Amino acid sequence: MTSIIGSLIIFCFCPLLGGLPLIDWLTYGLKGQKLSQLGTGNVSVSAAFYHGGTLVGVLAVLSEAGKGIVAVLLARYFFPFEPFWEVMALIALIIGRYWRGKGAGTTNLFWGMMVHDWAATFLTALIGFTSFTIFRDRVTGRLVALFLLAFILTVRHPYDLVYILLAWSLSGLMAWIFYKIPDDLSLPETGVKSSSRTMFAFFRGEKSLLCLNDKLEADKVGQKAANLAYLRSLGYGVPNGWILLPGDDPQTLLDYIDPSLEHPFVVRSSAMGEDTETASAAGQYLTRLNITNQEALKAAIFDCLAAYNHPHAVKYRRDRGQSDEEIALLIQKQIEGTVSGVAFSRDPVNPLNNCVIIEALPGAANQIVSGKITPEQYQVEVYDKLENDVINIKKIQQIPSRNIPDFIIEKVAILARNIENLYHGIPQDIEWTYDGEALWILQTRSITNLQPIWTRKIASEVIPGVIRPLTWSINQPLTCGVWGDIFTLVLKEKASDLDFDQTATLHYQQAYFNATLLGQIFRRMGLPPESLEFLTRGEKITKPSLASTISNLPGLWRLFTKEWTLTKDFWQDYRQRFKPQLEKLQHQEIQQLSPQELLKNIEKILSILKPTTYYSILAPLSLSLRQALLKVSPEQLNNHSTPEIAALQALEKLANEITSLIDVKNINTAEDLFSALAQNQKGQNLIQKFDLIVENYGYLSDVATDISIPCWRDHPNIVKTLLTQLTQNHSQRKNNVKKNNNNWRIKNVQKRLDLKGKVTEIYSQFLAQLRWHFLELADYLITKGIIQESQDIFELTYAEILELMEDEDKKNDAELNKKIKQRKQQFEINKSLKRIPYIVYGNIAPIPENEPELSKSSYRKFKGIGASFGQVEGYIRICRNFQQIGEINSQTILVIPYADSGWGPLLANAGGIIAEVGGALSHGAIIAREYGIPAVMNIDHATEIFQEGQRVKIDGQQGIIELLEN
Repeated sequence: MTSIIGSLIIFCFCPLLGGLPLIDWLTYGLKGQKLSQLGTGNVSVSAAFYHGGTLVGVLAVLSEAGKGIVAVLLARYFFPFEPFWEVMALIALIIGRYWRGKGAGTTNLFWGMMVHDWAATFLTALIGFTSFTIFRDRVTGRLVALFLLAFILTVRHPYDLVYILLAWSLSGLMAWIFYKIPDDLSLPETGVKSSSRTMFAFFRGEKSLLCLNDKLEADKVGQKAANLAYLRSLGYGVPNGWILLPGDDPQTLLDYIDPSLEHPFVVRSSAMGEDTETASAAGQYLTRLNITNQEALKAAIFDCLAAYNHPHAVKYRRDRGQSDEEIALLIQKQIEGTVSGVAFSRDPVNPLNNCVIIEALPGAANQIVSGKITPEQYQVEVYDKLENDVINIKKIQQIPSRNIPDFIIEKVAILARNIENLYHGIPQDIEWTYDGEALWILQTRSITNLQPIWTRKIASEVIPGVIRPLTWSINQPLTCGVWGDIFTLVLKEKASDLDFDQTATLHYQQAYFNATLLGQIFRRMGLPPESLEFLTRGEKITKPSLASTISNLPGLWRLFTKEWTLTKDFWQDYRQRFKPQLEKLQHQEIQQLSPQELLKNIEKILSILKPTTYYSILAPLSLSLRQALLKVSPEQLNNHSTPEIAALQALEKLANEITSLIDVKNINTAEDLFSALAQNQKGQNLIQKFDLIVENYGYLSDVATDISIPCWRDHPNIVKTLLTQLTQNHSQRKNNVKKNNNNWRIKNVQKRLDLKGKVTEIYSQFLAQLRWHFLELADYLITKGIIQESQDIFELTYAEILELMEDEDKKNDAELNKKIKQRKQQFEINKSLKRIPYIVYGNIAPIPENEPELSKSSYRKFKGIGASFGQVEGYIRICRNFQQIGEINSQTILVIPYADSGWGPLLANAGGIIAEVGGALSHGAIIAREYGIPAVMNIDHATEIFQEGQRVKIDGQQGIIELLEN
């Protein structure tokens, strides 16, 4: 009975004891302040010292120490010979402490452990305190102390497995709580009560002097100083400097730094919120140059601190929704430059210009940023291609005399692009100087007007080409909503300030993903910003730091559990929702449905498209992840379950039967083929088989995700042409590549590939049903005289269609048809554009110039993503869509903008494939591997670069294309 009572006390009373807000009551009683409403909102000992002073802090320590001691003594009373219960009591106490007071429970733990095992606690404290005093980093110090505590307790109880497990659980719990709660010691030192200032300054843990040789965090020292420290750590030329933290006494720095005429210094702002991706704060704060003595240094520090509260700086922060935080200062050695300037890694005025923009003058860089002197301006083309780097310097203005040597301009241009790459492709504004020997970086920050960065590299696979209003009004909320749900699942409260509606947008009526937003999301998840392109297209990826991965383990674990149960979840939804709804739709005669019934079906399809979109996103990501982890190459997988291969094999089987029945030598067109088949009963049976294939795979199209694009069922003549080519090329076509999937790793990944194939099938079928329902609705609107032709319905958004159907008799037909006509014209304009950029900087997309890319014509080799092994030589044939189908054989190198499931029969006839977009998991790559056709994906503007009839050699393993003839 005693053990039961003891257990109840430990599991029920201890959490309640831990949750008692004694510190909050003490602070309120003595100071009239509620800690839960101040600072970080933590009801902690450090918060009591910070906001209440020494007396409140000491009483807070005593109250929390008492909790820890009571918990241990209670456990010892009920379980005197089982010490693991004392550890369990502390765990229960700390859980209650975090749950109610949002405090870490450090004091509870220390004094509770002192009573539990004073020797282990003393040894841990001694080693931990010594290391903290030396290294002065409280984050590392905490983790080291927790590790030491668990390790020492393990050594002291080596045979008690329960005790060991609880000891490590206690340390793990504390580490997790430290990660979850904000740190009161990070609050500005200016706000701490004077009686607590010494203690507070010591336990903050920063070194007495921070410099650019240290690893600096932007939230503590500002983005400017953090950027320069990062570049310096990588070996770039950055003058060393020292940091004055917000609220710190500058006297320590003044005692250490000794400026002189020979060694002048510069004082620069490094405010929180300055030099970020969304706000540069250029010109808002103060910089002091040529500081040559102590008095001038002291005056410069106070001037720069005061500038933070200047009215124009305050207004700048207000306009951008920034809070008034603190300002750090950067005191650097000043470089006496012989040539200085600024460089923009992308043109901030014309984002379509692929040049680095450089402004330079003899002397110091402040001449340029001051705006008082007109610098020399240069455009520099930098092309890092397969054969060599191309540097081409062009002056923007004709200046009578040039003072800047070419080699300096070249160095700066390459430096600008290298730094841009370091910051994940975010365009950089760089201040630099050259002292006659070395190039120095004085500052780098994002070019804010070029944010966000939009990419159509991934989007071109998801929904390629020019997109009509109805398609986008359905796809955009689906895609953004599902991505938002997935990221929120992982990030939880970290996602609260993210606008997932901005995940995708249209430029030139083509889909673009928000690379800036995705980069922020992946960094918050502890993943590299390029993770999505790695998962979807096979691009290279940098490894995340171990610390960021560990700190994001809870969110990644939630995502992992979803990935682990993905197959089970899908098949459950398939049986309960997807299959019954599809069967119901397929057995309906939609021609017999009323407009209201059509709309009701459309609503049902849209509601079910959200979960299918979820699976269509997560299944490919899961496949890519397992392929990478289990090191399974795409060539080892069997793609028979994917719609593109299943449809192709059905047509191939039919083509084989046709060649055994009739002589195809005299067959030139699809009409010839089907006329010959109609001559006898066996041929008619094969025609029926063809009709059945079209019925089964009628949902396939050029672009499955675009409901405005006709499906196979809508235009069976296209499928007839594809079947005819398969029949004509029967003897030339390669056999399917045999796969060996006996290995357990391959089997594991194969299951995910099979799942992806089924998901694609279901998703495409629902989208096809959506298309056919809208077309039926269009026929009704035509009979009412509201629209002129069925395709007009795709020029309206879904909301406009609903509004039209609610009050169709009162609509202004002339106004509506004018709107449709204008949208059709705009569609044709955007469709005719060439060289549409894959990257758009900012929210304004200039009209692209239909000119060849600078210096591009000199290239004879191109590097893309190798998607299917093998080498082949052949002749280029450009095919932008199914309407351009021509003669294709084993000598044809087919150049396509993208490939969807419906392209299978077309690609299977080619000798090689080049695609503008796509990766190892794209539809074109899958078909190529299945038939052993060399393929290279991800060649920008391939349909524009190459010309009909050119002879090329492609290497599908290396991803290299070599132009053999002009």
